[in-house]
Amino acid sequence: MTLLEQWHDMAYSETADRGQLQKLWSDYFQKEKEIYAQLLKTPDEEVSGTVKELADRYGVDIMTMTGFLDGINDSLKEPNPIDDMEETTTVSLAFDKELLYKNMVAAQADWLYGLEEWNAIFSEEKQKELYREQKDSQTVRKAVKVYPNDPCPCGSGKKYKKCHGKNGSNRFEE
Repeated sequence: MTLLEQWHDMAYSETADRGQLQKLWSDYFQKEKEIYAQLLKTPDEEVSGTVKELADRYGVDIMTMTGFLDGINDSLKEPNPIDDMEETTTVSLAFDKELLYKNMVAAQADWLYGLEEWNAIFSEEKQKELYREQKDSQTVRKAVKVYPNDPCPCGSGKKYKKCHGKNGSNRFEE
């Protein structure tokens, strides 16, 4: 069984005691926060090593490091081979700063995107901009419904049915 499979079995177990799972996740989130705080102090430095070396470096067990690597993988410049990694697999934590921030927002991990270390990386305005970009990217917008005799939204002055509505649609798309 791979490290990732072991992590998923442990962290997402449907048979485990709820109290044990809550403790596991509570402990994990605290350790995750500490690792990110250290990484964000030197955001342009590429941290790499084996899974075991990184676990030792950050003072966590192999399963916690596996969970961390699973969580950060979508924010890395080059994804790690997490599906089949072992303790001796060399991995990199070189992350894309903007993507990492946005992914933290998408995960609703305010304890991570709210870390004070971000203030040395991005201005408050930039953080707000990245936050808005991420939230807007998840917002589903409905097309404007236009009726045949309404003025065409393109501004031509024609009725919609004589302009952009010729194809029979009642949704305006330029």
